[in-house]
Amino acid sequence: MFKRIAIAGSMVLAGMGCAHATEGGGSIFPHGVENFMAGALPPPGLYGMVFGSSYTADRVNDGNGESLNVPGFKVTANVIAPRLVWRPNMQVLGGDVVAHVIAPLVDLKVNTPGGSQHKSGLGDLTVGVGLGYHHSESLHSVVALDAYLPTGGYTKGDIANIGRNYGAIEPVFALSYINRTGFNGDVRVGYIINQRNTATDYKSGNELHFDYAAGWGLGNGWTLGVGGYVKQQVALDKQVGVALANSKTSGVAIGPNVKYDSGKGWFVTVKWQNESNVKNGTQGNALWLKAVFPL
Repeated sequence: MFKRIAIAGSMVLAGMGCAHATEGGGSIFPHGVENFMAGALPPPGLYGMVFGSSYTADRVNDGNGESLNVPGFKVTANVIAPRLVWRPNMQVLGGDVVAHVIAPLVDLKVNTPGGSQHKSGLGDLTVGVGLGYHHSESLHSVVALDAYLPTGGYTKGDIANIGRNYGAIEPVFALSYINRTGFNGDVRVGYIINQRNTATDYKSGNELHFDYAAGWGLGNGWTLGVGGYVKQQVALDKQVGVALANSKTSGVAIGPNVKYDSGKGWFVTVKWQNESNVKNGTQGNALWLKAVFPL
């Protein structure tokens, strides 16, 4: 998926002597982006998807999850990310082949005690391939491999960058249980293997994370529930090859979640999530929109 734009403001953290926990305090993945239907492939064809996000945070936490109380700090990030999904009528290893590409359009504002920056443009592209399985009428899964490409704008030393200047790969497993008149549950699990930022000789530690959704189908196309994410950095950051102590990030988010399925091939999900227990990063709120439609 497209990169997370909620950047903690690396110059603020560096100036206060705080370990970053992934460079700049953010992540290449937009935690919480996925929602209902994360592991269910559509019939063969070409599909359009749009992800929308509005994220705000005025708090930066240290490695113990305590606020650093940075005066005037605020991050505002708005993203529209078109996604193209191709599902050819082809099977490999018993699974349906799928491929996708995501191109995020980003508007980012960062305010810090030392100044402010505002940038907009194309962020880091995501491409991926996968296999989908239909275990029953209700239970579906996807295994995939995504690659994050450093296409977004980046300037060393800036407090606001819409690209991270390094790539990553991510094995993915997603599972969906779909019920029009009962329990619905979805989880997308990923392990992000980050590459090195050559401009700063900084390598963010690998990350294990999952997005989740749980709800109840009302039988009229509507599903109501909750959604969010859990993230845990599993390896220390390194700069010039040296591991940085206390540089792992973690956090959780939860909030109300709703889906409307038209029954005609398109559906929409909307979620608001509140972050908590964040270590070494920003803590804020996000509004997420996901729309899927055949082309």
